Amino acid sequence: MLKFFTNSNIFFWIEKLTNFINSIFFVLLLVAISFAIIFSPPDYLQGDSVRIMYVHVPAAWIGLASFTLIALISILNFIFKIKNLMLVSKSIAPIGLMFTCLAIVTGSLWGQPTWGTFWAWDARITSMLVLAIFYLLFIFVHKFISGEEKANKISNMIAIIGFINIPIIKYSVEWWNTLHQPASVKILGSNTIHSSMLVPLLLMFFVLILYCALIFLMKYKTEIIRIKKKNLKRL
Repeated sequence: MLKFFTNSNIFFWIEKLTNFINSIFFVLLLVAISFAIIFSPPDYLQGDSVRIMYVHVPAAWIGLASFTLIALISILNFIFKIKNLMLVSKSIAPIGLMFTCLAIVTGSLWGQPTWGTFWAWDARITSMLVLAIFYLLFIFVHKFISGEEKANKISNMIAIIGFINIPIIKYSVEWWNTLHQPASVKILGSNTIHSSMLVPLLLMFFVLILYCALIFLMKYKTEIIRIKKKNLKRL
């Protein structure tokens, strides 16, 4: 079982997964974009500006999910001290930051025609900005603090503290009066979004997840190579 997690096996499966995702990615991207731009109808109030949703909403989901995963990994790392878990966290963090920033930018672009302003200190917008700051702190700790063990401890604390912000983002539209509408897509409960918009939204989400997987695999492989080179220099 342990032999499965050797670097040679990990590299083998990374190559396999990368090649598989590459083989289907552009076809699925074309399908998703076609549904989002052509087949999906304009909103009866927002018109074609609603199409920003097909990037904005999946980007926000990925930003939240990535930090949640990092926080859970940090808790596990505190308990079990597994080095590979930190490699996973370090590989996920830039992806989560990128999609959090994408959600903020696309939200601003969507907000201008909808609310009449690019920015408002709305509870959800502000809490998303706080999430981006936590991502930056997590990444900067590993970049600028010397000593791997010390950097891991500090980054774990940042991730666990930052996790408090996740439910604030999620429930901010219910706890406070905000410009954002409540969630239209619900795991538990009925959706309030029409299938003509839900299908392209889920397709775009799936395509962006595949894109995240590609970035993660490349980043994870790079981290392993970096560690191997570091160990060789010590010999």
